[in-house]
Amino acid sequence: MVLDRTDASGLSSAVVGRADELMTLNAYAEAACAGRSGLVILSGPAGIGKTSLLRAFLDGGPGRSMTVLHGTCAETATGAGYGGVRALFGPLGLCAEDARDSPLLRGTARRALPALTAGPAAAHPSDAAAVYAVLHGLYWLAANLMTDGPLALVLDDAHWCDERSLRWLDFLLRRADDLPLLVVLAHRTETRPVALAALEDITAQCRPALLHLTPLTPTDVGQIVREVFPAPAHASFTARATAVTGGNPRLLARLLHALRAEGVPPDERGASRVADVGGQVIAGSLRGLLARQPGWVGDVAGAIAVLGETSPDRIAALTAVPAQRVAEAVTVLRRADVVAPDRLDLAHDAVRTAVLGSLGDRAGADLRVRAALLLSDLGRPAEEVADQLLLVPDLGQPWMTAVLRDAAARAQARGAPDAAVRYLRRLLRSEPDSLPVRIQLARSLAETDPVETLALLRQALVPSAGLRTRAVVAVQYAMVCLTGPEAPSAVRILTAIVDELAAKEEPGTGDRELRTLVESALLIAGSARKETIAAARDRAAQLPVPPGDTPAQCQLLAMMTVLTAIEGHSVQRTVDLARRALRFPGVAPGGWSQLGSAFALNLADEPEEALAALDRLLRYGRENAADRTHVLALSHRALVLHGLGALPDALSAARSAVDAIDQGKWRGYQVVPQIALATVLTDRGEPERAERLLGDLEGRNLDGFAIDYPWYLMARARARRALGDSAAALGLLRDCGRSLDDAGITNAAFVPWWAEAACLLAELNRHDEARECAAHGTALARRWGTPRALGLAAVARGVSTIGRAGLGPLTEAAETLADSPARGEQARAEYLLGRALLAAGEQLGARVRLRTAAGLAQRCGALPLGRAARRALLTAGGRMREITGSPVDLLTGRERKIAALAAAGVSNRTIAESLFITVRTVEMHLTGVYRKLGVSQRTDLAAILHAAGIRTEHPAEAAEPRVARATPGRTEQDGVHGERAR
Repeated sequence: MVLDRTDASGLSSAVVGRADELMTLNAYAEAACAGRSGLVILSGPAGIGKTSLLRAFLDGGPGRSMTVLHGTCAETATGAGYGGVRALFGPLGLCAEDARDSPLLRGTARRALPALTAGPAAAHPSDAAAVYAVLHGLYWLAANLMTDGPLALVLDDAHWCDERSLRWLDFLLRRADDLPLLVVLAHRTETRPVALAALEDITAQCRPALLHLTPLTPTDVGQIVREVFPAPAHASFTARATAVTGGNPRLLARLLHALRAEGVPPDERGASRVADVGGQVIAGSLRGLLARQPGWVGDVAGAIAVLGETSPDRIAALTAVPAQRVAEAVTVLRRADVVAPDRLDLAHDAVRTAVLGSLGDRAGADLRVRAALLLSDLGRPAEEVADQLLLVPDLGQPWMTAVLRDAAARAQARGAPDAAVRYLRRLLRSEPDSLPVRIQLARSLAETDPVETLALLRQALVPSAGLRTRAVVAVQYAMVCLTGPEAPSAVRILTAIVDELAAKEEPGTGDRELRTLVESALLIAGSARKETIAAARDRAAQLPVPPGDTPAQCQLLAMMTVLTAIEGHSVQRTVDLARRALRFPGVAPGGWSQLGSAFALNLADEPEEALAALDRLLRYGRENAADRTHVLALSHRALVLHGLGALPDALSAARSAVDAIDQGKWRGYQVVPQIALATVLTDRGEPERAERLLGDLEGRNLDGFAIDYPWYLMARARARRALGDSAAALGLLRDCGRSLDDAGITNAAFVPWWAEAACLLAELNRHDEARECAAHGTALARRWGTPRALGLAAVARGVSTIGRAGLGPLTEAAETLADSPARGEQARAEYLLGRALLAAGEQLGARVRLRTAAGLAQRCGALPLGRAARRALLTAGGRMREITGSPVDLLTGRERKIAALAAAGVSNRTIAESLFITVRTVEMHLTGVYRKLGVSQRTDLAAILHAAGIRTEHPAEAAEPRVARATPGRTEQDGVHGERAR
């Protein structure tokens, strides 16, 4: 609370009763100035002094040395995405139409524009920009501000803040450990936050200082009374003032000023008047003020209460009050602390509530309707108009529902589905029997809330809806419940609808496309579970192969590709179908054309094409805020990268996928992210974490799923084996084989449990059983015929063959896998061959193979395998430096050299000249360095290199001979992809 300078609360210049809180804020500001980011959440009821405390903090102490962005969220902006962001960055002029020219929006920060501008989606080329891209853009905008010094983001009335703005603050804080950043959020405790889940996530994840402002004590009240009244205050007067106001600073300030205005002294006689005056302070003071003024002053106050921060011309247009009188009214209201001193808005939400209460419900609703019409006539975005209609109890006119529909569509296009959902929920309350609204709401929720989506879709699956509508709804229903217990019911519903569509006489082009869409959804849903996959396979075999000219045809092609691939008969047919499915340039909602094709292409040893398809899907997910699609694409990308042996990249993708489902409502409906992450963690040497992650999936009834369950069993078996529990691992592997048999999946490259089992059985000296597994896998691999499958089969035969006779198959395995994209499997084959050679007494050959294995494993990031190969190499008489878990170990020699020079501040051109390479080659290597080390700029390199004991260099120390020495098995682009080029 502030005492010699009046502010919105009417309190004066010193901070009374808030010394501890102010000290905490100053301490966090000092920490931010020293490069340690922090979050402070300030809470308390209306009028408790949050805003006054923030102003005192920002006006003095370390807060004055920071760049401060101080914004206030408004109730009228809760429906629009990024309203809180615009409140913060608006003072910088970044929310204007010409903001794109600001130097603060240089580079990646330009992606923040869709959040900063509230105009219609069509007015901006990037309005469909990704939520994730926008978050990154806002992050870099904040980072650009921090280049000039510490930054404080202070957001008042955060209970009105929209979800996207809070998600961005969470996003920023999670990446700001060493940034000079302080975030302060102030919110009212008696008001349910608009984005409660987002605020709870920030509180749970970012370890904030929680400052809850409590009522002032009688001692504090006595100090304020002495500041207001020149005469000494009697203890009974102070006690009564404390009791009547409950220690609320704003109520106290108004009470004291009202008492002083009436000439009531602060003595025992005056104490008897405190209760009477106090009961009338808030509502009465406002009514009294307006009663003493002309009616147009109350009209202006009501207009400001409805419009929020606004302009005089809009107030004039809404109230029909002339501009000159609007200015006079604002002056009167500002002097009375009703209007804020620094902006054309009411001073506080409590004042807004009082003003709106003075209007009455009917008059307030009528005023909001007129405000919505005014904003519409002014050409304001549909979302801004709709925010007024959200607070109107009766949407009785057709234009109102049309505005809400338009606002929902625009919000979806802007990457703010939460705002779209808010508009559609209001529409559904107004039109509870509207199937189109229910379906549109389900479509908006499909990527974020499967439970509510399924409930809405069930209500829409009624016979009266008509065949076409039910077909569209059934497809949506099936796509949402694929990994849930409702999947079999989706198959039944889709089958019935396909039969109805097939019975339709003389179908048109639209009917045929709809039937194709339903057929594709039926194959997707049928392929999900063991009890329905055989029927899906039979159904696919009877369908003609579509040309792939439409999204529905491509989706159907993709599912035919999946079913062809898992049979394991024809690589060429699988690849041809997948490429045809990817021929259509766009991405249909759900992304099954890309997911199915990528799955099949990866099995066919075409991982680059698989990654390209998944990258298209990731872009779609980001640009459309399609959270579920984004998570699925990340998860499958992680699995493809794991198969390539690119474990750091796989780990990053899998972690991102798991983080995403942890923040959303899909956790109970997703298992692939956890399986992918566990798979990578085991190979990275963290089987305990993998086991815990997989343990969380118990109780999900996964055993009914045709594809996900074998993945789960394989991941768990490998984790148990890494933990030394061979018996449990072997049991899980055999369960995996049985599950694949139950589903009729016979592709050697999909979950090759038999290769893992053969290696484990050989370690246990159970060679007869190992040979059975090897024979099973070899038959499947020869039928599929890819290098990866054939190489794994050779590994299984080699380990199951006793003595020198096993060297031949293991040599074949190493050579075959070298021609495959599977660098991790190649490393394991080289390791097994090296051990076999060592056991046969061929130490020289063993050293060559083991050194290759250790190098491959290290570059893949497979630390346990690399260390095992190094130990065997030392036993064979070789030498190799210790393999550590440092990310620097993943760098090639050339990358280390370039990274050391870059960390020393040497320019790319100077590095190129000193190493006799091109600038483009330097840039390429630095990109690889950033990726492997997990940094985004060269200034971050020095600390990591120094921690690893690598000295930064200058050009004079770094010169290399012009004649390059060839290294066997390596290319200019060392590492995982360099090995692929060999």
